[in-house]
Amino acid sequence: MSDKNKKQFGVWMDSHTATIVGKEEVNNGDFIVIGHVKNVGTDANSNEKTSNNQEITLIQKYFKEIAHTMPNIDEIHLTGTGQIQEQFMKFLADTPQYKNALTTESTSNRMSDENLAQYIAKYFN
Repeated sequence: MSDKNKKQFGVWMDSHTATIVGKEEVNNGDFIVIGHVKNVGTDANSNEKTSNNQEITLIQKYFKEIAHTMPNIDEIHLTGTGQIQEQFMKFLADTPQYKNALTTESTSNRMSDENLAQYIAKYFN
């Protein structure tokens, strides 16, 4: 399969927001922003165990929403701040639909949607 026919995606993410970039069409087209996902975060909770469980549940929901935006991944490049990309990589590796996807990561500061699309296009080309 040539690089031109692969389903390639890029995601900038931190623990609160994610911006997903993909091609307009699989065979050709430019990389464009195809979605935004927000993690609402935990409620104020006096019980630490309940708060931790809620945080784990919300992160899993956040990861599922991001993955739902990108069906049938061949390659994905994750970038952003913090360690959330590593957690998302593990989530993808543990999910049968995505476990064979080639996943890479880097660290970057938040960027505009246009700059992210250019960054991912440059990464894959």
